[in-house]
Amino acid sequence: MSDHIELGKKGEEIAVAHLTGLGYRILERNWRLGKEEIDIIARDGNFVVIVEVKTRTSNALAEPETSVTKSKQRILVRTANAYINYRKQQGEVRFDIITVLVRQEGETINHIVDAFYATRS
Repeated sequence: MSDHIELGKKGEEIAVAHLTGLGYRILERNWRLGKEEIDIIARDGNFVVIVEVKTRTSNALAEPETSVTKSKQRILVRTANAYINYRKQQGEVRFDIITVLVRQEGETINHIVDAFYATRS
């Protein structure tokens, strides 16, 4: 398996540990709709939380969350809608981004709650 896939898996493990430590209940990991995927789907009280995880070894060029473009946001919203309908989930939907910087000295986690909103386009 390639290094970037392994790094991504490690970041998702760290994100799951972070979320469960905050009391979130993990509903799904790597939920797919065709070619599209939601990294983590969790429950936080009345919220169904759609979590995009971005893992990097450096933020020298840009912060990891900047790679969640408007196009990626539209894909996440569409995929989240399919999940909500398929699983018949109740409650409000929220979109979070968790960035994980993995360095020799340790990991840094940034959890951006309500990182973006579903909008009509």
